[in-house]
Amino acid sequence: MVETHGLRREFRIGRIGRRRTVVAVDGIDLTVAHGEAVGFLGPNGAGKSTTIKMLTGILVPTAGTLRVCDLDPVRSRRELARRIGVVFGQRSQLWWDLPLRESFALLRAIHRVEPAVHRERLDRCVDVLGLAEFLDVPVRQLSLGQRMRGEVTAALLHAPDLLVLDEPTVGLDLVSKERLRLFLQEVNAAGEVTVLLTTHDLADVERLCRRVVVIDHGTVVADDSLAVLRTTFGGARELVVELTAPTPALTGLPGVRGVAVEADGLRQRLAFSPADTTAAALIAAVAARVDLRDVTVVEPSIEDVIRTLYATRTT
Repeated sequence: MVETHGLRREFRIGRIGRRRTVVAVDGIDLTVAHGEAVGFLGPNGAGKSTTIKMLTGILVPTAGTLRVCDLDPVRSRRELARRIGVVFGQRSQLWWDLPLRESFALLRAIHRVEPAVHRERLDRCVDVLGLAEFLDVPVRQLSLGQRMRGEVTAALLHAPDLLVLDEPTVGLDLVSKERLRLFLQEVNAAGEVTVLLTTHDLADVERLCRRVVVIDHGTVVADDSLAVLRTTFGGARELVVELTAPTPALTGLPGVRGVAVEADGLRQRLAFSPADTTAAALIAAVAARVDLRDVTVVEPSIEDVIRTLYATRTT
């Protein structure tokens, strides 16, 4: 779906006579295969939005090669528009004064989708995303959560091969976020669309993406599965055990770095490193000493992983 080699984008800024060159993207190599769901992360100013704009043909690369859906995004921008769907959290592709239903009808005409096919896709989105109650409401009167659900529907109605999401859940309430995540998860799992997601809401990445690409100062600093990044940068995992009777701290267990006792000894948190032991081995060791009511393995949050990754780069 996406293949870049040495992708670079420079900008000239400042007043005439005092202009300087700023490198926003500096030699990015990126490959996204059909059916993947990839989180594209980085701090503000890292080059995420600039990269997305080059992938969608809005910006021309200064150097490097770029193919999206086996097309040159700049030379084949019109054809590419038929193959991709794009959702920008702060920009709308819907008509502000028209009811949502009429915006969808206009987009059907623009993309030349057969009416029966359009109706089937729209009915599915309406059902899953809960659009029925505001289809006849002008876009300008929709709440942000309602509009974003409409934006995702608009991006999917022409059955794109690639869906590019730039902050798709910005400003949404918890219910709207969860509804949108579940829908995107479903269409990606069904192999209907490849997803490239850039967001500051890392819960989106945890729910939708199996792979994460992290960039900083315009270069890729990490590209791997969430599981590998957690192992490399996540630090200790936790085994939370619920006990049938109050028990002193379970010290002396192999691989355990620390123990926190809660609820008068009925709950204990055992910090351990995957390099020292496994969750299964630790559970067995605990079960050999005490009676267990319940166990939970807590993974390092993706926020902790990304924070540690950046701290590693700056030290």
